[in-house]
Amino acid sequence: MSHGPAVNWTAPQEFVILGFSGWPPGLRVLLFTLLLPLYLATLAGNLLILGLAVVDAALHTPMYFFLGALSAVEVAYTLVLTPRMLAGFLLPPGGQAVGPSTCAAQMGLFAALGGSECLLLAAMALDRYLAICRPLDYPRLMTAGLCWGLLASCCAGGSLLALGLTTAIFQLPFCHGGTVNHVFCDLPAVLVLACGNRDLQERVLLAACMLLLVLPLALILLSYTRVLLVILGVGGATGRRKAFNTVASHLTVAVLHYGCATAMYARPLRSRSLEDDKLVSLIYINLTPLLYPAIYTLRNRDVQGALQRVVGPRTPGTGHQADVT
Repeated sequence: MSHGPAVNWTAPQEFVILGFSGWPPGLRVLLFTLLLPLYLATLAGNLLILGLAVVDAALHTPMYFFLGALSAVEVAYTLVLTPRMLAGFLLPPGGQAVGPSTCAAQMGLFAALGGSECLLLAAMALDRYLAICRPLDYPRLMTAGLCWGLLASCCAGGSLLALGLTTAIFQLPFCHGGTVNHVFCDLPAVLVLACGNRDLQERVLLAACMLLLVLPLALILLSYTRVLLVILGVGGATGRRKAFNTVASHLTVAVLHYGCATAMYARPLRSRSLEDDKLVSLIYINLTPLLYPAIYTLRNRDVQGALQRVVGPRTPGTGHQADVT
C-alpha cells in the first residue's frame, strides 16, 4: 500500500501529546487533584530513602547502597514524566505541543531510567543471593568497588539501549502526523506514527524488552528460589523471619515493576490499544514508584531505625562502620 510521495515522509515540526485532553474538564481536574499528592509523596518517599542511605552510617551497606541508587533513579524518573503529565490535565483541550528534540529527549530519558532500574533490581537480587546463600564469602565478594561497578554497568546498559531505541525510532520518516496518543513521548505511541517498514524497530523494541524485562526477572526468580530454600533450611526463627522479609520486599518490588513494564511493552504494535496504554501508564507512572518507598519503609526495621535516629535525639558514641563509600 502506498503512503504517498516520499516528500511527505518528513519529521513533523512538532509533536502534540494528547494525554487526556479529550476527557471532560471536571474529570481532568479531579485526576490532577488526586495525582498531585501522589507525585509529592513519591518524591518525598524516595528522597527520604536516598537521604537516609547517605547520612546514616548503619545503612552504609551494599543492600542500602543499591536501595539508595534505586530511589535516586525513581526521583529522576518521576521528575522526567510526571510534571508534564500533571500540567496536561489543566491545559485546554488539544494537547501539549513539543519539538521533535524535546520528544526524543523525553523518550530517551524515560527509556534510560527505566532500563537502568530493570538492571538495578537484578543487581539487588544478586546482592541478596550472595548475602544469604554465601554469607562467609559475602564481605569479600560484595566490595565497594563491585557495588559501584554494578551501578555503573546498570546505568550504562540502560542508557545505551535507550540511545539505540530512540535513534532507531527517530530515523524513520513520519507521515502520519505528530499527534502522540499518550501522556508522554512513549516509544510505541511515537513508533505508530512512522511510515514505511517498521519491522526492524519493532524487533529492536521486543529484543530490548527481553534484555531488560524477561531475562532479569527470570534471574531474579531463580536466585530468590535458591534464597528461599536456604532460608527455610538453616538458621533460627528470628533470622529466617528477617531474611524472608527482606527477600519479600525485593521480590514484591520486582514483580510490580517487571509486571507493569511487560504489560506495557512486550507486545507487538498491532495488538495494542494506545487508549488502554494511557490508562495503564497512570498506574505505571504514578502508583508504582510510590509503592517502592512504602514497601521498603513499612517492612524494613533498619530503615525505620535510621529514620528514628535522624529525626530523633542523637546518642553520642553510636554508629557503625561504613561498608560502602
